[in-house]
Amino acid sequence: MGLASAGRRLRRSPPSNMRLLAFETATRHLSVALWLDGQIIERAEEISNGGSERLLPWVHELLAEAGLALAQVDGIAFGAGPGGFTGLRLACGVAQGLAYGLDLPVVPVSSLEALALASGEREVWACLDARMNEVYGAAYVVEGDSVRQVMAPVCMSPAVAPAPTFAGGWGVGDGFASYGPLLLARKPDLEGVRADAFPTAAAVLRLAAPAFARGTGVEAALAQPFYVRNKVALTTAERLARGGAK
Repeated sequence: MGLASAGRRLRRSPPSNMRLLAFETATRHLSVALWLDGQIIERAEEISNGGSERLLPWVHELLAEAGLALAQVDGIAFGAGPGGFTGLRLACGVAQGLAYGLDLPVVPVSSLEALALASGEREVWACLDARMNEVYGAAYVVEGDSVRQVMAPVCMSPAVAPAPTFAGGWGVGDGFASYGPLLLARKPDLEGVRADAFPTAAAVLRLAAPAFARGTGVEAALAQPFYVRNKVALTTAERLARGGAK
């Protein structure tokens, strides 16, 4: 989970009973989850635009369900991307705000890793629709709650996106819903496609928990999104060169 190594680390004694919050808003599938000593409860909803008004109420609902106060939380994780710019800033901003106010460590987690873990498959080509006729793609091998990267994240046209070299595997993520034929042409030996899979806050927690258990994290101010692509929009000429805006 390389994103957690960015910035200065905070080292604390691992809590015997961890209570962790996580946010995942990189896609239209927004979710918040609470980890209570290995047990996870979650709130989620598909929201095409916005959703900022959901996150904090969900936090309070989850804490009330667990019989906890916000001050009893030990750490905060968030899906750092890649994904929609607005969603990434939302998750990062809420995580930073809570962590700063509570003096807690933060663990940023790759949303593509969370997607791979949430899919339930072992060898995964994770692809999210990046809009602008591109996809965010990466490949992973999943063993239990461990996700090993075998192809680094890229943002490219689906017609030329690199495909993983493992035999078979599964294509997961809404990139396959938007650009399935183009992606399948890049890797026709896929065993199947899960275009309805999304990264979740529960998967973010499963990936972040080992870092919290080691007593490591980053300061709230240093936790940043992982954009992969740093350009929000194309010019008209660029859209025409790519075959029109999607």
